[in-house]
Amino acid sequence: MQPSVSPRNKKPWRAIIAATATIGAVGVALGLGTQLISILMAARGFSSSVIGYSGTVGGVATIIAAVFTAPIAKKIGVARSILTMMAVGCASFLGFYYFDSIVIWFVLRFTLHFAITVMFVLSEFWVNSSAPPAKRGTILAIYAITLGLGFTIGPTLLAYVGSQGFAPFGTACFLIAIAALPIIVAWNLSPQFKDSDHVAFFHYIFAVPSSTMAVLVYGAIQMGALTLITPFSLNLGYSESEAAKFMSVLALGNVLLLIPIGMISDFVTDRRYPLTGCAIIGLSGTLLIPLIAQTKWLLTLDLFVLGGVSAGLYTIGLAQLGSRLKGFELAAANSAFIFCYGIGMLVGPTAIGKAMDIFPPFGFSDTMATFFGLYIILVVTRVVLKLIRS
Repeated sequence: MQPSVSPRNKKPWRAIIAATATIGAVGVALGLGTQLISILMAARGFSSSVIGYSGTVGGVATIIAAVFTAPIAKKIGVARSILTMMAVGCASFLGFYYFDSIVIWFVLRFTLHFAITVMFVLSEFWVNSSAPPAKRGTILAIYAITLGLGFTIGPTLLAYVGSQGFAPFGTACFLIAIAALPIIVAWNLSPQFKDSDHVAFFHYIFAVPSSTMAVLVYGAIQMGALTLITPFSLNLGYSESEAAKFMSVLALGNVLLLIPIGMISDFVTDRRYPLTGCAIIGLSGTLLIPLIAQTKWLLTLDLFVLGGVSAGLYTIGLAQLGSRLKGFELAAANSAFIFCYGIGMLVGPTAIGKAMDIFPPFGFSDTMATFFGLYIILVVTRVVLKLIRS
């Protein structure tokens, strides 16, 4: 199938800046908003289990939205879809302020995360399809960093505006409204699809497994580590403040190592090799944890590297999609990519938590090592089979 996206995007940098600036602003709003919702649920007396179920609803919404994103974009267009979901996101935020029913809150959590996912997939697709091939890995790394910084800044902003009254909800909506401006400016640069375009969504889960399984592993390790690194650190004898620092180090590795990893991937024709490299480093790093767990500076350094290479799986996997696919095929593949990310987010914390109960305390690192190891086996097997066939 030939690329079906219209050649309207003659100014790729304007499109890249628009989509990246948008996801940054949305990231700030959502980082603020999701933290705010958890705080308010706790303040209103909801149990940790109910708050956890609320997060699960968000994960389910992510998976469902990934299935429908490409058809929505085909029906009403990429830019219009993003703006529509911005409106849905704003309405969801306001709903949390105006309604008290837990049932309505669960519905709002679903609509909020559905809107987030559609915006996420389409802005990602827009950047990926607009990026010059020689710089795709670097540009996607900058995009991922911008999103990550947005999620980091959001909770910090919440500390200033507070969690009471209309102010935090109004702030989140204001930020999303600002994020709409670059989309409107770059409206004519957004990708367009033909009416005849049709690609089965689930096909791309298996068509580019080195990419989709990379993001599944990333989702599992990222969510599992963020959820369980604190109890893991406490089990090792570290304090709560030290556990918080370990979490910060993981996030810092996500940010600081992505650009060099992205630049390296731009010099490689077959991105399965840097993907495998990231997984091998991740496997080595997780296997080292039991040996260095009581040496704080070594553990800190190890977690910093693990944060970077696990995020590298996401960025390089996404760049590989952009190098192999175009037009509506890329949009459908992007949806499959985020679908697998959502599956990883659901599987990771459960698998790692269960392993920590059965094999304390290093079930934490052993399970992550298993994820990395299985991915290495997948990619190496595919590369070997390709060499045999050729």
